[in-house]
Amino acid sequence: MKFLVVGLGSMGKRRIRNLQHLGAGEITGFDPRADRREEAGSRYRIKTFASFEEALAEDPGALIVSTPPDKHLEYALKAAGSGKHFFTEAGVMTDGLEELIVLCRDRRIVAAPSCTMRFQPSIRVIKKLVEDRVVGGIQAFTYHSGQYLPDWHPWEDYRSFYVSRRETGACREIVPFELVWLTWVLGEVELVSCFKGKLSGLEADIDDVYQLLLGFQGGTLGHMLVDVIARVPYRVLKLISDEGIISWDWREKCVRVFRAAAGEWEEYREPAGMVEKGYVIEEEMYIAEMAHFIKAIKGEEQYQYSLAEDKKVLELLLAAEQSWENGIHIQPGGIGGQRK
Repeated sequence: MKFLVVGLGSMGKRRIRNLQHLGAGEITGFDPRADRREEAGSRYRIKTFASFEEALAEDPGALIVSTPPDKHLEYALKAAGSGKHFFTEAGVMTDGLEELIVLCRDRRIVAAPSCTMRFQPSIRVIKKLVEDRVVGGIQAFTYHSGQYLPDWHPWEDYRSFYVSRRETGACREIVPFELVWLTWVLGEVELVSCFKGKLSGLEADIDDVYQLLLGFQGGTLGHMLVDVIARVPYRVLKLISDEGIISWDWREKCVRVFRAAAGEWEEYREPAGMVEKGYVIEEEMYIAEMAHFIKAIKGEEQYQYSLAEDKKVLELLLAAEQSWENGIHIQPGGIGGQRK
C-alpha cells in the first residue's frame, strides 16, 4: 500500500517511523517547507513533494494528516473528496467537521481521527480494571496532565509554531487529547465547568492552564488539570470509590490498585518502551495506533474512534470554554444547555 504523510514536522516524522517500523508499504511526504522535505527525505529515504496536488497525483491509498491542527480538516476533506482513506492527528477545530462527517457517510473509506492514548499500555490496563469493577463503580477522580511548553520541541522555539497561537494553543489542544481516553474509560460527560487563563510568563497569547470539573452520565464526578507550565512532565490519575483506589503515574510507568476489602495494593508495571531522541513519550502507542488504522483499511478491524465521537469531544472543549466565558455550567452541544 502507498501512504502520503501530509506535514513533515514532529508528528509527521513520527508517523513515517511508525509506518516503516510496521513495514506498511511505500511512503511519500508533502510539506511546503523545504527544510522539512529535505530532512524527511534524507533521514527516512522517502520521496517528498512541495505541492500537495503533485503528491496526490502519485495515487496514495491513504493519507496521514500530521499538519498543525488548523489544517487537519482541510486535508481530510481533500482526502475524503478523492475517496482516500485518511488518518488525522488529534484535532481542536470544528469548522468543517460536520461537512466531513456527511461526506464520509457515502464513501467506503476509513476516516480515522487520532485516539493515541487509548493505546497507552497503562490506560488499557485502567480501562479493563474499571470495566471489571475491581474497586466497584468509580465515584470520583482527579487527573493532572502537564509539561512545560518550551520542552515540547526542544529543537525549535515554541513561539515559532502552532502551540503558541490562541486558536491552536498547546493547552487547548491537550484538553480534548486527554478527554478522548477519559470518556473511553468513564463514559460520556453531561456537565462541565471550567476555569482557564494565562498565568505564566510564557511569550505566547494562549491560556496556559485549564481546570475542568466534569460530571459523567454514570454519576462520576471529576477534576482535570491541564497545563503547559509544569517544569516536570506529568500524567497523574486517581480513580476513587468507596471500595478502593486505582492510581496511575506516567513517570513511574505503573498502575496501582488498592482494594479496601483486602487492605493491600497491587501493581501493574508497563513494559519498557522506545523513546526517540528529543521526545519524552514512547513510540509504541503510536505504532499500535497506526497498526490499528492499517487493519481497519484491510477490513480486519473496525476503527475504534469515529468522527462523530471526535465531534462530541471537541464540543466538550467548546462547552468548557463557554463555561469560563459566561460563568455558568454548560451541557456539551449547548442543547437545553445552562445551569446557574
